[in-house]
Amino acid sequence: MPEDGQDGQCPRHWEADVVASDGGVVHLRPIQPSDAAALLAFHARLSERTRYLRFFSPYPTIPEADLRRFTVVDHHDTVALVGFLGDDIVAVGRYVRLAASSAAEVAFVVRDDHRGRGLGSILLEHLAAAAKENGVERFEAEVLAENRQMVRVFRHAGYQVRGEFAEGVVHLELDVDSTERSLAVRDAREQAAEARSVHNVLHPSSVAVIGASTDPRKIGHAVLANLLRGNFTGPVYPVNSGNSGERPVRSVRGVRAYRGVVEIPDDVDLAVVAVPAASVDNVMDSCLAKGVKALLVLSSGFADADEAGRGAQRRLVDEARAHGMRVIGPNALGVANTSPEVTLNATLAPDLPVPGRVGFFCQSGALGIAILAGSGTGGWGCPPSFRPATEPTCPATTCCSTGRPTPLPTWCCSTWRASATRANSPGWPGDWLGANRSWRSRADGSARRQPRRGLE
Repeated sequence: MPEDGQDGQCPRHWEADVVASDGGVVHLRPIQPSDAAALLAFHARLSERTRYLRFFSPYPTIPEADLRRFTVVDHHDTVALVGFLGDDIVAVGRYVRLAASSAAEVAFVVRDDHRGRGLGSILLEHLAAAAKENGVERFEAEVLAENRQMVRVFRHAGYQVRGEFAEGVVHLELDVDSTERSLAVRDAREQAAEARSVHNVLHPSSVAVIGASTDPRKIGHAVLANLLRGNFTGPVYPVNSGNSGERPVRSVRGVRAYRGVVEIPDDVDLAVVAVPAASVDNVMDSCLAKGVKALLVLSSGFADADEAGRGAQRRLVDEARAHGMRVIGPNALGVANTSPEVTLNATLAPDLPVPGRVGFFCQSGALGIAILAGSGTGGWGCPPSFRPATEPTCPATTCCSTGRPTPLPTWCCSTWRASATRANSPGWPGDWLGANRSWRSRADGSARRQPRRGLE
């Protein structure tokens, strides 16, 4: 059996940042012996009902022998995957190969406050992939008949499932080989989760501008002015701590300002960051403490600057991923949504595009500004064949200009496929086409239902 210090034997390729059904991110990886304390804390937070359904008994605490058995595994005959949000485990799944068999017993449990996020289905998919890699051909599970949610996870996963019922227990068997239906279920789940993730960014109910400034020359002033001028439908909170060479102020553009994001009395969905790169680490800590869902970093001085900046960008992305936060940027132009339910202009461009049906994604801020400026004039090359006769221009529904590469590009375009009622013509720069297999798969799926446009 592997002992502590077995990191070299841990299959790192099983690690993944997975998107839950609500658009949040959970970090999935193989369990390690050092996770013992986190596993105990996870078990303590399970309700009595959840512990009973998982272990068929009250099982109030994990005995020392079981704790070692749960955390010290060989990653072959016994595999356990844990889902982390920050430093906390929120889900655990494991399989144990049955003696002299190509079958394994599988089980998983999700913390009560994270149920309904699709984590059980994600664990089953990833465990099945690991099992197939290790020569396991079939999963078996014993599930209490009253545990209907667990039974549904198995039956709706798309695998070939067989079941028997006896004495209040359902015995389930499923082949771990992917089927056409299981792949379709996986793709549909991933696409819906990714679309929800983007939806959270493009449909915030509240926005904080960190680094909001009274100086019209600074980007913190410009983006706040654009949000207010665009008539964003939710509250906007300027944050001015005085750490950027300014004295703290009580208000910016007539809106009450706060010294820090944690002082804002209400929830914050989107935080727009316009402070020097050296201050972003502290801003990230504050946003994590506040529970901010998404971070839009307009600041430059990261990977575009030097090695220290590249390190700062890695820390930014790693922290966001670990805590389930989405990051756009750094060095981003911003995001815009012309939907009348939102009217969001969190960009450095002064005006929203004309409302329409084109969703656009790019990295370049200069290109993003040109797109926003030209969307009302037809000046960015949308040919007549792409436009209804009644629309002489090429209006937009959403625009996302990300700046430096972050986790966004691989999933961003799927939002237009999922929200076809408004953005029925997604567009992206030509140099992105084919750059990423997952990204291209989403784009290909989008094109089956909508015209797509690569802009050179």
